[in-house]
Amino acid sequence: MSIGVCYFPEHWPSDNWERDVAQMADAGLEYVRMAEFSWGRVEPERGEFDFEWLDEAVELVGEYGMEAVLCTPTATPPKWLVDEHPDILQADEDGTLREWGSRRFTCFNSETYRKETRRIVRKFVDRYADNPHVAGWQTDNEFGCHETVRCYCDDCAVAFRDWLREKYDDIADLNESWGNTFWSQQYDSFAAVDPPRPSPAERHPSRLLDYYRFANDSVVEYNRIHADLIREANDDWFVTHNFMGDFASLDAYSLAPDLDFLGWDSYPTGFVQDRRQGDATVPELRAGDPDEVSMNHDIYRGAKQKPFWVLEQQPGDVNWPPYAPQPGEGAMRLWAHHAVAHGADAVCYFRWRRCREGQEQYHAGLRKADGSADRGYHDAAQTAEELFDLDPVDAPVAILHDYENLWATEIQPHSPDWDYWSHLRSYYAAARRHGVQADVVHPETDLSGYEAVVAPALHLVDEDLAGNLTEYVESGGHLLLGPRTGLKDPYNKLHNAPAPGPLADLAGATVDQHESLPSQVPTELQYRGESFEYRTWAEWLVPEDAESLGEFTSGTAAGNSAVTTTERGDGQVTLCGVWPEADLADALVSDVLDAAGVARTHRLPDSVRVAERDGYSWVTNFGPADVQISAPEDASFLVGSAEIGGYDVAVVEAGAHELGVSIADD
Repeated sequence: MSIGVCYFPEHWPSDNWERDVAQMADAGLEYVRMAEFSWGRVEPERGEFDFEWLDEAVELVGEYGMEAVLCTPTATPPKWLVDEHPDILQADEDGTLREWGSRRFTCFNSETYRKETRRIVRKFVDRYADNPHVAGWQTDNEFGCHETVRCYCDDCAVAFRDWLREKYDDIADLNESWGNTFWSQQYDSFAAVDPPRPSPAERHPSRLLDYYRFANDSVVEYNRIHADLIREANDDWFVTHNFMGDFASLDAYSLAPDLDFLGWDSYPTGFVQDRRQGDATVPELRAGDPDEVSMNHDIYRGAKQKPFWVLEQQPGDVNWPPYAPQPGEGAMRLWAHHAVAHGADAVCYFRWRRCREGQEQYHAGLRKADGSADRGYHDAAQTAEELFDLDPVDAPVAILHDYENLWATEIQPHSPDWDYWSHLRSYYAAARRHGVQADVVHPETDLSGYEAVVAPALHLVDEDLAGNLTEYVESGGHLLLGPRTGLKDPYNKLHNAPAPGPLADLAGATVDQHESLPSQVPTELQYRGESFEYRTWAEWLVPEDAESLGEFTSGTAAGNSAVTTTERGDGQVTLCGVWPEADLADALVSDVLDAAGVARTHRLPDSVRVAERDGYSWVTNFGPADVQISAPEDASFLVGSAEIGGYDVAVVEAGAHELGVSIADD
């Protein structure tokens, strides 16, 4: 278990570097990530290279007993390259070019830029192929940030047509698959198909979904250029990439085969402000939402079924959310422990030192701009002392997550309140409120090792997926299906049969009606005789050979089934037709966990989570109040004690289900 940092030696005079690196080593840091935005510094003019400064920085890192993680620098090409080849620029939907002057403004499908990428990446990796201080590489930086996965330039138009020719037998096949008789949207050739640029009314949902797939595949191809060149230079290096939290437009699972492990960038106090429904509470503004952060940990662990890295960890206040409150005392340490508990093998803080220039001057570092220690430095140093080596997380539950389902429901949300991430997290958080680890995985993952599987919005379903889930259940698995499941086929068209379409036989029930509801409409139901509330989405279920466990008690739906269950082979399927509020999600998920024999805690306080890894349990307190832990008499605390303060953490050698946790004042 390692702590690291992101460093930009090119931002500082070279006589600062040894002092900085020595302080990193003193803090117990093991990895130093560098060079992600350095193209203009390394190649100030075409063909004129200056690697000496980076050579010196890498050598210093090695001299002080640490390892360098280098990054390919292609997220920020220099101005001279754009002046030579303006065709590399991305275009917005309306054709406006994204100009040089920030980052991520180049087109993934530009053959010119792909050629330039090969040239500069090869220069970098060949330079350090035999350097013993370089542990591995990060490809590029945050693919798709600032809404740049999808480009609409002429290069993308040509590439999209080629992509469609590969996918469909002929243009008639495309017209039939998309359903282009609607509004006379038929094409007479692939050459007639353009990227989905602005139009007066909404655009065809099948066309949009395929364009999203195409744009994602373009990133996969571009990332593979980097990965192949890195491995060609030194196949002992690891290759990773830094993905982002709740990031919708890039399918992390599709890049995973070309990476050794996945990394991501964690900024808890920003995420609760700019990518989550509802207003952040005061504790969340100080430490974030533990379930929002950990669900992303579990996505990037689940994508490869192995430990991940946090390649950027928030070090203090940050520059980009609407507000930048100072994190709670100890929060920077809390976040690192929380990541390790969910399967991280390394946590790298971003950044070492607050920058004095450019767009990120208001982004904290572990050290202040003058080089003195900031609050995060002490948290990082303490965490480095406390961590120890661990085996990977062994999760008994899988949450099915799929970007294509996200895109399809985003294209036609059918409600301004629909949000795929929030809906998914309703079920995920219910498992986490009971101390249960969950892998968040793609639906095509082998599910045979999981006791329970939760599929909150499995919107696009074909016969193959239905067959896999049927085999899982009949072999003894417990499956919980949520609303909007099986409504459409993979082309984003409604099935001929009622939802859940190909899953209807497995679920033993079908959907008669669906409705989306604003907040002022009463949304109540009974589940196992108790009253609960739901939100946003409701489906009226018709049990065939399933048992009704819940029915609507308000509105036009009153009297119709809302939740059903049935046994199939040695397993069980529960179908929930609503987006559950927290109490209902808790009841549904708890019942499935109990039926599957998954050990769990009692419901935890909202601000506290327990996560088990390799026989140890982390109790993480994301709130300001003291927390009391009850543990078996023979359990030993490796970090903290039975009472921990606000924004604090304890690590105890015991199973999560053996612990009791309460707010001390209660």
